[in-house]
Amino acid sequence: MLVERSSAYLSEPWGFEAEEWFLNELLVVETELDPDNLMDRLMEIEHKLGRVRHPSKKGYSSRTVDLDILYYGDQNVRTDKVTIPHPRLHLRRFALLPLCELIPDFLHPKFNVSQQQLLDNCSDASKVYVSLP
Repeated sequence: MLVERSSAYLSEPWGFEAEEWFLNELLVVETELDPDNLMDRLMEIEHKLGRVRHPSKKGYSSRTVDLDILYYGDQNVRTDKVTIPHPRLHLRRFALLPLCELIPDFLHPKFNVSQQQLLDNCSDASKVYVSLP
């Protein structure tokens, strides 16, 4: 069930060169799915929306959609399918800005600091803008 939804954010590519910018949005949801089954469901949705994964391709590239689990409550999860909290979210302004919009005081379960503190200490200088509706 959808609990809350952030503004949409337009961001330049992170970790690779590309002409297309990305549209990012954060959804806070409640689910009865465990993290592995939730990741399976997200990958099904990506596939239905046209994402094609190339296992032999290394690194980042443009894609039609990319769904990630940033947090699963205050749990630390590591399975063959998913690592939660997302292992690079603290390095990415495009993830931290919507987190700060919705849950600025939520403590990162591994680092024990708030989303606002993560953003304040983030060295990512990439451009991220709140997108017009």
